[in-house]
Amino acid sequence: MKRLSFILLPLLASPAAAQMPPPVHAQAPAEPNAIPLYPDMKAPKGTTENWVRFGEDLAVRNVTVPTLTPVLPDPAKATGAAVIVAPGGAFMMLAMQHEGWNVARWLADHGVTAFVLKYRLNQTPADDQEAAAYMGQRIAASLRDPSAAPAITEPRATLDALAALKLVRGGADKWGIDPQRVGMIGFSAGAMTTLNAALEGKGADRPSFIGYVYGPMLARDVPGGAPPMFAAIANDDSLFPNPSYALVESWRRARVPVELHAYERGDHGFGTGKPGTTSMGVLPQFLSWLDMHGLLQRSSGQ
Repeated sequence: MKRLSFILLPLLASPAAAQMPPPVHAQAPAEPNAIPLYPDMKAPKGTTENWVRFGEDLAVRNVTVPTLTPVLPDPAKATGAAVIVAPGGAFMMLAMQHEGWNVARWLADHGVTAFVLKYRLNQTPADDQEAAAYMGQRIAASLRDPSAAPAITEPRATLDALAALKLVRGGADKWGIDPQRVGMIGFSAGAMTTLNAALEGKGADRPSFIGYVYGPMLARDVPGGAPPMFAAIANDDSLFPNPSYALVESWRRARVPVELHAYERGDHGFGTGKPGTTSMGVLPQFLSWLDMHGLLQRSSGQ
């Protein structure tokens, strides 16, 4: 399958970019289970979401009203753990299928209650081809200095992640989950959003644990109360080449549990795994890590 995140590499001379299928306009899918994060929030006048398909993958741009979509496990399999899934897309697009729904379904199939976060984004041109050119130019400019943090940010995404955590914990009884076992996993910009929620959230507002998948590996100031982190990246990542793993060292220096998986191959945007590479183990390894920390053990009240 062509990987949706390759839309992020058009100006970086990546082999992946050359394989990227052209974007095709898509109808917005039905999202009957989507829960508005802010029930009174309305889309700004004259704005609309833009959905696009790349091969088999579906993505959305220009999100102004964030939502959270539950993907529930079979009650007989449910562990009581919950994970909010944050797709990536350079804060200008969300890879909803490749890094959102597919991940959530896999987790639910393995007993984890999952929620797909559709967070707010920077605005892009409505036309799909114009948007692709615009995003490519911004990303190339943002990544000229690999030692610096990406220049493209979206603070509202962090606010949406923290609101999603509050919503999930507030509905713990309804969804049969343990509010002390509510974490996040994010991919690329979604990983950055997950990381920001972990570092900027206060006390019980933070995720209980995080999965950080092919986000920038730059050093950060990590407080002692930060949650455990599972980190994964490919050593041939085209967007963040030659990762230094300084972020992992930041966790280690703070004496917070951290596990790193650095795959030989997989490039950027491998999602649930790139066939033919060991990155196919990313979600099973994440699940095993959760189990090692006792996060998949049902409590007596569940």
